[in-house]
Amino acid sequence: MTSSNATAAAWTADGIRNRAPRALQYAARCWFAVAIAGQCMFAAYIAVLYGGAALRGEFAAWNRVMTHGHVEGAAAGNLATGLHLLGAAIIMLGGVLQLLPGLRARAPRLHRWNGRLYLAAAVGASLTGIYMVWWRGAVGDTVQHVATTLNGLLVVLCAGMALRRIRARRIEAHRRWALRLFLAVSGVWFFRIGLMFWLVVNRGPAGFDPRTFEGPFLTFLAFAQYCVPLAILELVFVSRARGGAAAQLGMACVLAGATLATAVGVVAATAGMWLPNM
Repeated sequence: MTSSNATAAAWTADGIRNRAPRALQYAARCWFAVAIAGQCMFAAYIAVLYGGAALRGEFAAWNRVMTHGHVEGAAAGNLATGLHLLGAAIIMLGGVLQLLPGLRARAPRLHRWNGRLYLAAAVGASLTGIYMVWWRGAVGDTVQHVATTLNGLLVVLCAGMALRRIRARRIEAHRRWALRLFLAVSGVWFFRIGLMFWLVVNRGPAGFDPRTFEGPFLTFLAFAQYCVPLAILELVFVSRARGGAAAQLGMACVLAGATLATAVGVVAATAGMWLPNM
């Protein structure tokens, strides 16, 4: 077959039907590659800024970025903050390891133990995060706090479902819930890269007051930080299981757009938020 005939065959109905699943898989892998790079950067930021300050005994440095990061004399609250930060770092790095298919195949024991640590850190970080929002003090309004609380409760739900499925040896169902958990627990990361993407697109604050950190866009983002990624994931599941070639190619295009937006957000957050504070 000549190259022109091969190209023509690729664009036939059968050719598109055969290539659609691969296009969707490739788009998903591209997004995860960008996400993994961004989450490693976020983990490094947490380790250097907060972990470094803790090792030096300079806990007041936690207040450089975080509201009420360290409060003199508030031992319980400071402990909750420290555990939350530790859990966040474990989540970012542990999630990267859990998503590597080669690791699952070549080091199943490491995958299992890292998974246990990941689940514990996800639940711990979510519960301490809820405590910090309502009793420690956080920027934003009440609606944003409600959205963050729902995110934390969703993480606990996804963790529980992933654990139940693996105990029942329902591997495929476990993987789907693990992916949901990964996206839900990444809400705080999505919020940051989403905010920085918005600032880049609008060339500055738009739809919110940067002094009070309140406004319609931040209210939207507080819910979108986990609702949008989870909705896209569910559409990917449906398109893979029951969708035709058109649906799979459409989802591949959606993921391509999400990859571009994620990459812009990661670069902007790295340059504007993380590197300057490391």
